[in-house]
Amino acid sequence: MNNYSPQIARSQASALETNKVLRSTYMLLSMTLMFSAVMAAVSMSLQMGPMTNLIAFVGSIVLIWFVLPRTANSAAGIGVVFAITGLMGFGLGPILNHYLAMTTGSEIIMTALGGTGIIFLSLSAYALTTKRDFSFLGGMLFAGMMVILIAAIANIFLTIPAFSLAISAAVILIMSGFILFDTSRIINGGETNYILATVSMYLSIYNIFVSLLQILGAFSNDD
Repeated sequence: MNNYSPQIARSQASALETNKVLRSTYMLLSMTLMFSAVMAAVSMSLQMGPMTNLIAFVGSIVLIWFVLPRTANSAAGIGVVFAITGLMGFGLGPILNHYLAMTTGSEIIMTALGGTGIIFLSLSAYALTTKRDFSFLGGMLFAGMMVILIAAIANIFLTIPAFSLAISAAVILIMSGFILFDTSRIINGGETNYILATVSMYLSIYNIFVSLLQILGAFSNDD
């Protein structure tokens, strides 16, 4: 029995650490989602212009690429996460006002919000329950993101509505894969930094929500 006790102790310590990362990730994710919603409401009330979304997006990317890696292992990283999610929420204001101007705008937004919640909770629950290792998706998801990025850039010049819908559907599929991938990494010890995990989860949720808005808006009764 004594021969196995160190191994058992390590397993228990690993399980405790995994649970801690999961709890911290979901707690911080919940807070940042609420903060993002508040910032979106502020942006909507201020009637911010369409360029707000682009500026907020660029600001968020700068923080994610250049600031977050330097602060992810310190308390300052939490502030950076709120700055990123706050900016992205603020950038949502003009988009939400655009859909609210439609006849069925409120229904579109609520349906997209509900759909996003269902997708995230279902996939997270599946990964947590089955404890399957989805690390094999990493390469495919990265390749898929590159294809979507190229397609999105091409469609700026082509402006084909059906192509835009296809891109939005592909984004939902890829981001759903990232939810499985990220959750699986936490469970299996591949991700031990809850700050980085939170940002990754938030980006998946954000992109699913925006893509659902685009699809539902395209199929609304408005011209």
